[in-house]
Amino acid sequence: QVQLVESGGGLVQVGGSLRLSCVASGRTFSSYAMGWFRRAPGKEREFVAAISGSGGSTDHADSVKGRFAISRDNAKNTVYLQMNSLKPEDTAVYYCAAGRMRSAVVRGDTNAWGQGTQVTVSS
Repeated sequence: QVQLVESGGGLVQVGGSLRLSCVASGRTFSSYAMGWFRRAPGKEREFVAAISGSGGSTDHADSVKGRFAISRDNAKNTVYLQMNSLKPEDTAVYYCAAGRMRSAVVRGDTNAWGQGTQVTVSS
């Protein structure tokens, strides 16, 4: 089973940028669709973005469209989330996830989760 480790979180001011990374173990990374989710304090887990195994197709939640972008580098077993124009409501723990299909990842049907990385946006 794939194992996932996120990094790149931190404290940033409103309007700033961060790039999250998620490194996966194993030799079959390109066979997995990948996704990013987040959970804010007191709220349910929320889908953020997903990408197909090849990287050719992506989905982004309406709340982050135009500000966040998911990408992947299969040679490095890594998926990224570039976050721009950050807002206080983006404050959350961000989780990386792997699944067999992008459509499944979008609905949270996944095979593996990372431990999460904290993103805090200060106003």
